[in-house]
Amino acid sequence: MAQQMLINAFSQCCPTPQSEGQWKNPRDRSVPGFNDPDFWIELARTAERGCFDSLFFADVHGGYDVYGGSMEAGIRHGIQLPGNDPTVLLPLLAHETRHLGFIVTYSTTYFAPFLTAKLFSSLDHFTRGRIGWNIVTSYLDSACRNGLGEILEHDARYDRAEEYMEVCYKLWELSWEEDALVYDVANDSLVDPSRVHLIDHQGPHYQVAGPHMCTPTRQRTPFLVQAGQSPRGYEFATKHAEAQFVVFQNLARARDGEKLVRELEARAGRAAGSMKLMQGIGVVVAETEAEARLKLERCKEYAAVEGALALFGGWTGIDLKGYQPEDTLGAFASNGMQHLAAFFGDIDPERDWTFADMCDYMKLSSVCPVICGSPTQVADELERWVDEGRVDGFNLIPVDQPGSLRDFVDLVVPELQRRGRMRTAYPERRTTLRELYAGEGNARIADDHPARRVSLAPAAVDGVQKSAG
Repeated sequence: MAQQMLINAFSQCCPTPQSEGQWKNPRDRSVPGFNDPDFWIELARTAERGCFDSLFFADVHGGYDVYGGSMEAGIRHGIQLPGNDPTVLLPLLAHETRHLGFIVTYSTTYFAPFLTAKLFSSLDHFTRGRIGWNIVTSYLDSACRNGLGEILEHDARYDRAEEYMEVCYKLWELSWEEDALVYDVANDSLVDPSRVHLIDHQGPHYQVAGPHMCTPTRQRTPFLVQAGQSPRGYEFATKHAEAQFVVFQNLARARDGEKLVRELEARAGRAAGSMKLMQGIGVVVAETEAEARLKLERCKEYAAVEGALALFGGWTGIDLKGYQPEDTLGAFASNGMQHLAAFFGDIDPERDWTFADMCDYMKLSSVCPVICGSPTQVADELERWVDEGRVDGFNLIPVDQPGSLRDFVDLVVPELQRRGRMRTAYPERRTTLRELYAGEGNARIADDHPARRVSLAPAAVDGVQKSAG
């Protein structure tokens, strides 16, 4: 039987995420749509019509100021600015859909773990178990200047996030017993205090007493996603995440990444295949290849190259202002440019990449590969990524919104369904997001996950009353 693909629709509550400049494209309705709840309802309903697994929201909390040493280019081109908070949208979108999951990016740097645990439990209740957390440690220095918390060195952020996750796991998994709500009218007791526990966490970064503010949700711990592909990012992801947002340049790199992930999973004590690999991919599709190629070139005409460079600079810390189109990437001695040359060199090792080549590549869907063609050609290429690249599915990066998603649902999904690569319907009963990924009956996080290995402080095990006394 052919392996079914997992599919997320990727977006952000801002103008033209990842494909900078497409707000000028007549097909694009992100402006002013990103401020309009009806725009997001339409996007969610379209994704559900295509039997997608989730709508995945990125998010940031600062401006992009590396390019040219200022925010000017980032602001001019609307690089994730203006941007609204996606978490407030999710109960509304859940109300307008029945099965689609929702994954939202939330930072361990900017928000206290106690508040994060409360937010995601609340969202999981209000979406009936359809919520996922894309765990990030963040990277923008500009957010630090907004008073949102200190940006530590890269690996130190992950080290602190380890304790952050431990706190959240204790709150979600151990603070409330399943039957703590007793509704005991005779004894005037809504909640049994002996079944609600403080966590009394005392660590190097966090001191959290508890108890958790929320009753257990259908998932208890929300579905967990991560997006780091540094060595430390992979280590963190394979320990904590149930899905990883990855960007591999080609099938060979995907195979290498999948092999590494499976090795690290085993090292973390998790079953092989516990973490699903979701490749970031852009798709430009039309009824025929010729029409798709014409659409691709038309979209490129609207691209804001300077905006793409501002976005890339924020991600990497490399200021790309001042380079000339004919400059060869490999000719520069800086570590950053050598890393850049290696990244693009892996896309096509036979090519001597120039700055102009790089800029053209990043016009649509940023650094993610873009598949262009007829529905059959797109489906063929997606199958290759799954069968040869060994990824489990895709984060579909939009070119224009909502057109890219609608084209994919109308043209590619029926072809993938015909091949047995996508579900043709959701399960009849309402399922959790975790069950869409792991199968019905798997609403709770796996037994071999670190969330199941945490324990309460000795003083907390006998309930709130004794612990507080």
